[in-house]
Amino acid sequence: MKLEQSNNMDKKRFKRLEVFFEFLIFGVIMGVVEDLIAIKLTTDAEFTPRVVLIVTLVAIPFAIIGEILVDKKEWFMKTKKKIGEEIHKPHSKKQ
Repeated sequence: MKLEQSNNMDKKRFKRLEVFFEFLIFGVIMGVVEDLIAIKLTTDAEFTPRVVLIVTLVAIPFAIIGEILVDKKEWFMKTKKKIGEEIHKPHSKKQ
C-alpha cells in the first residue's frame, strides 16, 4: 500500500516537472523569437550565432521567473481558498 502511494506521488511529481519543463522550453522559444523580432525592428544588427546566443541567454531567466510565478500563483490561490474556508468555518462555543 505504501509503495503504491509512493509510486503514485512520484508519478505526480514527474508529471508536474514534465509540465514545468514543457512550459519553460516554450517560454524560452517565445522569448527568443520576441527578442529577435525586437532587434530586427529596432536595429540594423545581423542575426549571427553570437546574437542568437545572447538573446537565448537573456530569455532563459525570464522564462524561469515566469514559470515560478505561475506555479506560485497556483499555490497562492489554493492557500487563499483554504484560509477563506477556515475563516468562514463555524466555531463551536464553549460554555
